[in-house]
Amino acid sequence: MEDATVLLTGAEVVSPGVPAGTADTVAVSGSRIAAVGTLEAVRAALPGARYEVVDLGGGCLTPGFVDPHNHLLATGETMAGVDAGYPAVRSIADLARAVGEAALAQPAGTWVRGSGMDVAKYPEGRLPTAADLDAVSPNHPVIVFHKSGHSAVVNSVALAMAGSATETDPTGGYFDRDETGRARGYCVDAALDLVFPRAVDIDCHGPNFHFDATSEDLDHALEVGIRAYQAAGITTVCDPQVTRREMTTYLRARRTGRLGVRVVAMPLSSNLPALSEAGLSSGVGDDWFRIGAMKFYSDGALTSGTALFSGGYSDDALTRGQLFWQPGELRDLVADAMARGWQVGIHAQGDLGIEYALQAIEAGRGPGRHRIEHCGGPTSEQLGRIADLGVIPVNQPNFLTESGDELLTTLGDRTHRLQPLRSELDRQILTVLSSDAFVSDYRPLRTIASAMGRQTESGTVIGADERLGFDDALRMHTLLAAEALGMDGVIGSITPGKYADLVHFTTTLSDLPPAELATTTPNAAMIAGRWVTGLARP
Repeated sequence: MEDATVLLTGAEVVSPGVPAGTADTVAVSGSRIAAVGTLEAVRAALPGARYEVVDLGGGCLTPGFVDPHNHLLATGETMAGVDAGYPAVRSIADLARAVGEAALAQPAGTWVRGSGMDVAKYPEGRLPTAADLDAVSPNHPVIVFHKSGHSAVVNSVALAMAGSATETDPTGGYFDRDETGRARGYCVDAALDLVFPRAVDIDCHGPNFHFDATSEDLDHALEVGIRAYQAAGITTVCDPQVTRREMTTYLRARRTGRLGVRVVAMPLSSNLPALSEAGLSSGVGDDWFRIGAMKFYSDGALTSGTALFSGGYSDDALTRGQLFWQPGELRDLVADAMARGWQVGIHAQGDLGIEYALQAIEAGRGPGRHRIEHCGGPTSEQLGRIADLGVIPVNQPNFLTESGDELLTTLGDRTHRLQPLRSELDRQILTVLSSDAFVSDYRPLRTIASAMGRQTESGTVIGADERLGFDDALRMHTLLAAEALGMDGVIGSITPGKYADLVHFTTTLSDLPPAELATTTPNAAMIAGRWVTGLARP
């Protein structure tokens, strides 16, 4: 019965647009959803159709999760490198141990790469330096990225390879320096562009984590990432920082049939002239791979302390607000992109970073719905302008659960105004949830649980009045996320005519408290009518 319709039954259908308790069956015909309802109603809607019935045995079916800000390829790469994340690495001493173990396993002269470093949790209360790593890696260049991707520490071998490039701080970044002005190994934002073998030069257009690698290594990293995402129920991602390196890797996978999740690529603004001259702009592509918004940077990262807040930070030793562009420069860049037909997405975290992003969007006057990536700490006045402009805040509530205790220390009471999800929904703002993997955990149920609980590792609740219920959080990670990508007509809900991107869980998710929801995993996932993990796969 190869061309038969399949009736997936015996699981509650939990989806935007489907009232609770009204459906337990989804008919899948080819790559699309044919009908939704009770088993009897679906059978009645398909008179004369040939179909087979698959009993899922309970639990629930949700739409495939849509992550509108997720560095898929980079996440796959981090899975193969040194795990410097918390709790595996809790101190500078732990960091040196992890680097040393990796160096022993590699040939001399090869790069040791790590990611996930969470300096704010280290008891030493200072930034790591090259000297901390030199004893364990005298024969290897080393770079370990902060969890934000906006900073890193390198050892002395890497500093020597960079040469005189570290003597001056670049626009949009800086080096941590000793009392003589010499770089100590910790580099921030645009300074990253100077300290490792990069695949592309992006100047001050953003932090550079685009490590030079062979096409075989990139293809493997992408495959690893795709498998992990499928297992987590992610069926569509938007990669928010795509250079030539990522673009060619995604396109190669698309051409060879190995792109196992839908991908929307946001080119980094350094690519604007070349892509525009080639006649490309937002929306080019198909339902498996398309070009999205052009990505710009305003300020730095919330979790690395380089987001720009009007009130500064309480601990200037580890935190320092950072701009990639002066406000006038950002306005000019954004206006140029809009004039060339691009939707824009501007990375902005602190209220001052958001202010400059909004000014650029207001001045550009380009058509379409533009995005603010992260939109961490908007003021009430800024939320009003976001609503009036139709701007889309792309939120990551995992930052509150993973780094909330540290943010409370550096931002104080302002922390409770971060990620104002309920306020955004109440203002009828199209607001969405995302992970920002590799920066945060990629699993969508952890993101949803964070939006619901907003609870730090120590148990403190951040902004209790901004917590979401399950239904709103699910909608923001499926249908609204699809709308932010211009794909809500084809994905994002369990609706007849849309692609059969579905996820099965053996339990009813809406009954679970956030802590239990965060550890729940899918039983199976389907993309375009084919099981990609769990159950039977063609």
